[in-house]
Amino acid sequence: MKLLILGGTRFVGRHMTQAALDAGHDVTLFNRGRTNADLFPQATHIIGDRQQNLSGLAGTHWDAVIDVNGYMPDDVRRVTEALTTHHYTFISTISVYAQHDAGSNEHSPLLPAAGPDVQQITGETYGPLKVACEQAAAAAFAGMCSIVRPGLVVGPHDHTDRFTYYLVTAATGGIMPTPGTPDTPMQVIDGRDLAQFTLLVTERRLTDVFDAVGNTHTLGKILETARRITQSDTQFAWLPDDFLLANNITPWQDFPLWLPRDMAGTHQRSNTRAAAAGLALRPLEDTLRDLWQWWQQERAGSPLAAGINPARARELLALFASSQVKKDP
Repeated sequence: MKLLILGGTRFVGRHMTQAALDAGHDVTLFNRGRTNADLFPQATHIIGDRQQNLSGLAGTHWDAVIDVNGYMPDDVRRVTEALTTHHYTFISTISVYAQHDAGSNEHSPLLPAAGPDVQQITGETYGPLKVACEQAAAAAFAGMCSIVRPGLVVGPHDHTDRFTYYLVTAATGGIMPTPGTPDTPMQVIDGRDLAQFTLLVTERRLTDVFDAVGNTHTLGKILETARRITQSDTQFAWLPDDFLLANNITPWQDFPLWLPRDMAGTHQRSNTRAAAAGLALRPLEDTLRDLWQWWQQERAGSPLAAGINPARARELLALFASSQVKKDP
């Protein structure tokens, strides 16, 4: 298959490119050549920019296209106008949904699409912009388009460190402040599993919408597995939601991926449709083990890009201990 991947060298795109090459496809990457430009010498590389330079795609035809990094609807429209293809797979996000009740699926209502006046990507505009991107892709390739909406993507080469934070911190020993309770739900998908599923959707030219989310685990299970894999003696100090909120801990940010109990449905979406279409998920332990190996080989000693810093962690532990003392009779 003559396959074009828009992006293809960073984290999710990197895994998709590798999966496509491993499957024997004729792969071309279109990107700015700024991130991991030395990767995949066996692929064809077209240097360009979705906003300023699409000359390398002008008049081209592809068996299939995977759009990994479409964030602005105008960028998606420009690309779709520059090329033709038999199938277009657009990588979106579960952030397009207006609600995240436990068990929600592809039939859940979407956020209103961002209008043309929205030109900045923020926490508030990200979802609406992706809705508009989906609409642009579907309009350009009606009957030839699939939408893949990943949940939280994790694993080796994850530059965000959101999930990695828990693994690396659990490996350090001592007392680790952790949000919520051991049964706090957390739903992630390994980037390699997402890549294989996206390639399957593309190869079969499926034309549907898929929530590409993993199975729901608990934070307690994740941390216990991380402690076992890293052979650490870390103790977990569980800090209740109300305590964290009272001490200005921002959900999702200060403790990555953590949400208070009343918002936890985000980590409990259904993957039934994707599983029926062929989504295969590796065991959580395999993801954590490979992530740990990657961290040791390529990132050991580097600062984490997410999570509270050690000083703030110690402060929270002291505040919580003090609050417990005050409650004692």
